[in-house]
Amino acid sequence: MLDNGAPGNGLLQGRTALVYGGGGAIGGAVARAFAEEGAAVFLAGRTESRLEKVARDIQEAGGRAEIAVVDALDEAQVGTFVDQVARKTRRIDISFNLISYGDVQQPLMEISPEDFSQPTSNATRTHFLTTRAAARYMIKQRSGVVLMFGGSGPQTLPGLGGFKIALDAMEGQRRQWALELGKHGIRVVTIVTGGIVETIPWQAEGRDAIVQDISQAAHLNRTATLEDVGNVAVFVASERAGAITDATVNISGGAIVDY
Repeated sequence: MLDNGAPGNGLLQGRTALVYGGGGAIGGAVARAFAEEGAAVFLAGRTESRLEKVARDIQEAGGRAEIAVVDALDEAQVGTFVDQVARKTRRIDISFNLISYGDVQQPLMEISPEDFSQPTSNATRTHFLTTRAAARYMIKQRSGVVLMFGGSGPQTLPGLGGFKIALDAMEGQRRQWALELGKHGIRVVTIVTGGIVETIPWQAEGRDAIVQDISQAAHLNRTATLEDVGNVAVFVASERAGAITDATVNISGGAIVDY
């Protein structure tokens, strides 16, 4: 249940934030950052135990969090989740979708048509569903922020299958949503990182090479961290970024070059 403890004043004080994929490393980091800045955070995901861990962390730190088991690719489940939160809080201020897309990364000459198309289908479907469900309430209140994660860029790497193409498709959807929702005071923004080393499992095959590639691509002497993502998400979701929409916020350290 929602922890009704009163957090201190913050950039997101009084806001209601939905975080899909809230049990994952990135989703959890963002949820914690939102809560630290005063938002009531509603975590959605498919694995209850992982959601519960993030919620406990938030509550133990004095924040407010509640969980729901939701398949963010299921229209009915997404709609029910958002409706239930809105009935409880009377508003939806932030919707951040961080679910994985089920991508299979192989060279295009080797990948099956099904594995190739799956990430694009999943990415566009889930962002369409979660954005539309939140926008129904944001339109009524004449405000809101929709955040996407991953982004695009002119460069790619071999062997990614349909993953990079899915990110490109997400950017097209972001532009469409930003255009259609902007007149209602709703902002739509993508956060781009170029890869977060902390999220790569230690046992992953070729981890050292992947980490080296990510690090070498950056112009700075470091890459984005989970803390960076949380801090930037808070800023973008706050009124301090009130003029930013239909844009990518690039925290890749220069690894991804803007168009």
